[in-house]
Amino acid sequence: MSAGPGIRQNISCKLIRNYSINKEIFRLDFTWPGSAPQAGRFFMIKPKRSSVFLGRPFSAAGWTGGTGGEPGSIRFFIARRGGGTEELLNMHTGEEAELSGPLGNTWKEFLPGPAGQAGKNAGGSADSGGEKKIALIGGGIGVAPLLALGTELPPDSFDFYGGFRSASFCLEDVAARSVIIASEDGSEGEKGRIPDFLDPAKYAAVCACGPEAMLKAVAARSAAGGVPCFVSMERRMACGVGACLGCTVKTKNGNRRCCADGPVFPAGEIVFDD
Repeated sequence: MSAGPGIRQNISCKLIRNYSINKEIFRLDFTWPGSAPQAGRFFMIKPKRSSVFLGRPFSAAGWTGGTGGEPGSIRFFIARRGGGTEELLNMHTGEEAELSGPLGNTWKEFLPGPAGQAGKNAGGSADSGGEKKIALIGGGIGVAPLLALGTELPPDSFDFYGGFRSASFCLEDVAARSVIIASEDGSEGEKGRIPDFLDPAKYAAVCACGPEAMLKAVAARSAAGGVPCFVSMERRMACGVGACLGCTVKTKNGNRRCCADGPVFPAGEIVFDD
């Protein structure tokens, strides 16, 4: 079973892995016989055994194709945040959930040069800068969609920046030229917040996902250096397809829908809260 990239499918999928990375972050892998989800896109996920009416949105962190007629698998990193996520984290191997997706847009629609579609949507010049690489910046659970992007980029064509409150997670298999880690408590890598260790001038483009305060800081540094920056925004979502208008993102061009117009946006368009 397959469909073109970005074509929404609603499929009952079995949980094949559920383990805790730490007390707040879990990795869940589901079977996925549908189309390959490109990095940046997300799914609405709802356990079959559920007391909530609506699924919850999660960006794909990676995908593995099936072989020999068997379905592929898709993985998510999920933070414990409320009743809906708690139900997911309590699922057992073999249980089913409905996965609706892939939804939203992709990082590579914006990236310059060989990494993307020539940067034509970047809102300005996005010259690949010869040997310049791309910076991927994830804060906490925001590393998930950037891990997926890393699997789509040429080996060693990017640097990966990970910012955490304490110990890092999920970065073991990143095929980056270099991995820069910062922790707020100084327990791993540099002590401080990850935007403080970014020099955008070294890169052709910057891609970021994480807390909005982090995105605002990364966007400001990138703008000061004249470097294209693209951010994946997070909002509460109900439908996932833009019908309910409940996931508004403020931009210089008016309100946009995080689910249908994003979740990836050029950072220069976003009006960040003060």
